[in-house]
Amino acid sequence: MSGAQGRDGRAPDKGSGERDSAGGRPETAEAAASGEAAEGGTRGPRPPRVAVAAVLSGVEGLVIAAFGCYELVLGVFGEPDSTRQAVFGGLTVLGLAALPLAAAAGLWRQRRWSRGPSMITQILALPVAWAMSSAGGVMLPLGLLLGAVALVALVCVLSPSTAEALGVGPSRTA
Repeated sequence: MSGAQGRDGRAPDKGSGERDSAGGRPETAEAAASGEAAEGGTRGPRPPRVAVAAVLSGVEGLVIAAFGCYELVLGVFGEPDSTRQAVFGGLTVLGLAALPLAAAAGLWRQRRWSRGPSMITQILALPVAWAMSSAGGVMLPLGLLLGAVALVALVCVLSPSTAEALGVGPSRTA
């Protein structure tokens, strides 16, 4: 069966009103072909708060990944006390960057599952920001910046418009 055909092998017309299996909403031929509507991907235009949360999570993920690469390069080419520990630390940080990057991609595509990883990322960033700010010196402004980014992203992710756009929360149809 090709991607443009319906469940019964025929090409669905756009006005057919065919319902998806997830929410009972009519799905378009394009959404049915890509399987997005069933996963909660095409819910209409992206609200600004979802876009802001996606961008902020993506920036956090890229900064974490850059720091992991830096650690890895220092571990391999620098003079660490333990090359093995330095390389493992860099790889660990690179692995940790996957959470906010996945959350950012999911939020941008308006996927239901992306809200949780984004909230976890922001909640974990707050104590890190506090520790950075408490250290003083050059870490103070960096900690304040991280804290501000985490708070803005958390507010955006927890907003009702984001929950509605992602199809999360109590159902209004009973």
